[in-house]
Amino acid sequence: MAAKKKKVRKQRSRPLETLDKRTLKCIKESAIKIHETIQKKKKPEIVFPVRSLKNVKYEKKVGYFQLGRGRKKRDLTFNSVKAFAQMLRMMAASMELIETDDTATKREAYYNSKNWGDAKFKEQTESDTVMDDIEAMFSLQQISREQLRFKPAEHGGSVAGNLIVVDRDLETGEREEIDCTRMGSSAWRIPARVEHLEFKTKADFVLAIETNGMYERLSSHKFWRTHNCILVEMGGVPTRACRRFLRLLSEKKKIPVYAFVDCDPYGIANIYRSLKVGSGNAAHINNFFCVPGAKFLGVTPQDIVDYGLREKDAVHPLKDVDIKRAKDALKNDPFFQSHRPWKKALEQLLKMGIRAEQQAFAAFDLNFVIREYLPEKLKNPGSFLP
Repeated sequence: MAAKKKKVRKQRSRPLETLDKRTLKCIKESAIKIHETIQKKKKPEIVFPVRSLKNVKYEKKVGYFQLGRGRKKRDLTFNSVKAFAQMLRMMAASMELIETDDTATKREAYYNSKNWGDAKFKEQTESDTVMDDIEAMFSLQQISREQLRFKPAEHGGSVAGNLIVVDRDLETGEREEIDCTRMGSSAWRIPARVEHLEFKTKADFVLAIETNGMYERLSSHKFWRTHNCILVEMGGVPTRACRRFLRLLSEKKKIPVYAFVDCDPYGIANIYRSLKVGSGNAAHINNFFCVPGAKFLGVTPQDIVDYGLREKDAVHPLKDVDIKRAKDALKNDPFFQSHRPWKKALEQLLKMGIRAEQQAFAAFDLNFVIREYLPEKLKNPGSFLP
């Protein structure tokens, strides 16, 4: 029988930061409270916010979906003892990651549980659920999953333009400056954790772009140089890291963020809405990851009319799922209900029964969007949809 290998604990090379200290304090206090309740022969309970669109409120002056008062409780019972054990083990894993200045992907967290004995996870869906529960619990103390040192596997998006990102060496903590104008044929990728980043820029605005293809076109033609801006590729619904990066950049440098996405209910009600005000399911973390100051540059339903995209045969019929999503946004989404221009735009889209992609302007020529569309729109940012 093979001998069990002794676990080697990584040594932390840098002092704990204030945010790390606060996160560790919250984990310890939560664990102690559960332990003390059990010692008193009482059932410990965990309180979670209800994560749904029904448990959010939206106020224009705040700018994003705020968590409502809805809560749910989980008691420690015979049937939930394993879930409690898994939660505590994951909290312990989070403590170790912070204390050793390390991070773990969601997949790594799942495999790490294989040495937890009876508390191990059978599938990653189980570990993801426990991780979400822990984040929901700690979100009530203003702590996100990234601060617990768990991260998704996907990258946060590409960045190019008039921006210097001040990062740090993971081993020594020394400052490192990354010039996003000098990336050759590549681009800087937003990391999973962005809280420590600092920025140097004199750019006039940030252009957050839905598709990689459009981002690559604007980047390769140095659109950022001729219009003094920063280009950020969202790649569909922006990742948590991308949204947090945009939020920090816009707040720290007081720079506007303009969204350039497809004119369809998904681009409007999912991609843009998630960027600007968050979502119901993630209401407990919207205060971290949305960009309340973002504005919708386009493509708008009126752009389809003004640029004659229907006549160019550069549009597509709305699908049943598109119609359902648009009607649902008008009926149930407090963001669209609170902004008359958006209600009018969605109603116009439904009446036309068509949608248009960012790339539709290539029907004129490949660089029409660089030469005509974007410059014309940028002349009047005050007219952008809220």
